[in-house]
Amino acid sequence: MRNYPHPIIAREGWPYLAVMMGASMLVTWGVGWLFASPFWIITLFVLQFFRDPGRVAPRNPNAVLSPADGRIVAVEKVNDPYLSREAIKVSVFMNVFNVHSNRSPVDGEVRGIWYYPGKFVNADLAKASLENERNALWIRTGDGADITCVQVAGLIARRILCYVNEGDRLARGQRYGFIRFGSRVDVYLPPEADILASIGDKVFATESILAELR
Repeated sequence: MRNYPHPIIAREGWPYLAVMMGASMLVTWGVGWLFASPFWIITLFVLQFFRDPGRVAPRNPNAVLSPADGRIVAVEKVNDPYLSREAIKVSVFMNVFNVHSNRSPVDGEVRGIWYYPGKFVNADLAKASLENERNALWIRTGDGADITCVQVAGLIARRILCYVNEGDRLARGQRYGFIRFGSRVDVYLPPEADILASIGDKVFATESILAELR
């Protein structure tokens, strides 16, 4: 895949931003600032939602990095439904004020991709992991550890974007996808991984460490 540069404002938001800025300027020119103020507020919301800052990954080669900005809502032992194995699931919930570009948690090769259409229940709920629209990546590290990273649509999310294919190699922190308007990302880790994240923690994509692989 082509490495995606960080343009500060995600390319996924450029059409929305262009429409809202055009509408805001048109209303401002036509009827004045007072009536145009709601349009400018929406424009500012779109601007902050689609921000896409560059991030620097920690040097720890065994670290599993957060694939998304948000809050940890689950840390639990589960069955990984994609690789049919015991795993530890760490879930990051993104609200509409978080950065929504998704980045690879580890260095590795994409060994599998699964997309499932589904519902759009609140991504903060546990059942969202298996009932909502989702896209899963199976990433195998150079040391043979298997990581499953799942983009999950939320209550108002209506588009999961994933830009990788089977066989692509990802670097830690490399941007691979985007979810529009509220969502979550589930990371399934080997059961022997040392978990460093706790429920309620605020995390940042690439910069925050969720776990360390043994």
